[in-house]
Amino acid sequence: MGKRVEHDFIGELEIADDVYYGIQTFRAVENFNISHDRLKNFPRFVRALSRVKKAAAMANYELGLLDKDKEEAIIKACNKILEGGYYEQFVVDMIQGGAGTSTNMNANEVIANIGLEIMGHKKGEYQYLHPNDHVNLSQSTNDAYPTALKLALHDYLSDLAKAMEHLKKSYEKKAEEFKDILKMGRTQLQDAVPMTLGREFKAFAVMIDEDIQRVLETRKLVLEVNLGGTAIGTGINSHPDYPKVVEKKLREVTGYQYTVAEDLIEATQDTGVYVQISGVLKRVATKLSKVCNDLRLLSSGPTCGLNEINLPKMQPGSSIMPGKVNPVIPEVVNQVCFSVIGADVTVTFACEGGQLQLNVFEPVVAYSLFNSIIMLENAMNTLADKCINGITVNEKVCSDFVYNSIGIVTALNPYIGYEKSAIIAKEALNTGKKVYDITLEKGYLSKEELDNILTPQNMLNPHVISKK
Repeated sequence: MGKRVEHDFIGELEIADDVYYGIQTFRAVENFNISHDRLKNFPRFVRALSRVKKAAAMANYELGLLDKDKEEAIIKACNKILEGGYYEQFVVDMIQGGAGTSTNMNANEVIANIGLEIMGHKKGEYQYLHPNDHVNLSQSTNDAYPTALKLALHDYLSDLAKAMEHLKKSYEKKAEEFKDILKMGRTQLQDAVPMTLGREFKAFAVMIDEDIQRVLETRKLVLEVNLGGTAIGTGINSHPDYPKVVEKKLREVTGYQYTVAEDLIEATQDTGVYVQISGVLKRVATKLSKVCNDLRLLSSGPTCGLNEINLPKMQPGSSIMPGKVNPVIPEVVNQVCFSVIGADVTVTFACEGGQLQLNVFEPVVAYSLFNSIIMLENAMNTLADKCINGITVNEKVCSDFVYNSIGIVTALNPYIGYEKSAIIAKEALNTGKKVYDITLEKGYLSKEELDNILTPQNMLNPHVISKK
């Protein structure tokens, strides 16, 4: 394997000839061995970096800052990456010092060396196409990195919304399937009033639908970028018309209406959008975890728990207890949710910790948000496909809970009053007798009246009450 010598202002290093990254990437790999998660593990981020570099090259050529042959080489190099090539060359750890400079230079060097080969030159012959002078022209890490981060977040949030929609449809399917299954509703884990299992699952569907709308709302926020601000937002080393031209090119490259912020100094230091996205992800995770708690509780048992529903049996549940099956899918989703909620704290501190004209902690913000979104997406698809779609119901268990519960005494309140209802409830608790039988024994209602009051239609829906 041959080697080439590259230099920077710190010194020289030998770089293997078969790699497309250069000396600055090499130094970053040596310096930042932190998470072992490399840029290549986040393909949407790699593609986003390529789109930023492509749009910049197109803008620089239109403004007369870049020769046609260099522009074409950069565009072709970016296209090769966008087509799925060279991902393995993006080797910098996601967690890094320098506000993302190592990520930016990894992209600059790979694109430059691919471009050099396209132009008929050797890797490292930067006099013909330079990572800084040409690929990074009119840019700084401080505008290229956050712009790529926002492009990637837009794509990742789109993926998440699709997974959420998939889970919502699974909830809705079960809501329809279980629409006639009468069961007892509960508050504070105590018997409350009757409902249907279908309504319970319909509520899950509505909950996640609300969160889909929140995700789509936050996705719109990342359409504003600070590309053109260069180092701190003043646009130093860029053409006066560069922001409006690169905005147009970025729209061409992505197909979305990205907008360059009006105040680039503010946009370069403001990380509020990441805080808001993280907050929405925490909201999604919190509610999703609550649903998984409900699923585990409703399926508890099977002989000593609620046992109202059966979750699909995925694997043996114990190395010592034969026949035990655990709710492993809701459990793993719970753990994803805990991780996402914890990541929100990381994002909050990272965004708060910036000083003056730049927040240097965007790498950990990117890493936290990407991981949270990807895990939530995978968790929702897993929950839908391996759990929700296979849930069955123990109809008799549900029905018996309703008619053996003192909770149905609530339905009698409008007819016999709270005091008499309380007497019935107390006796039912003390004796174990059914509310139905006690009511008839005390003569508070006739059998015909009681049967009418306790029909599912009257217990489950608002209706006009006719008192004696």
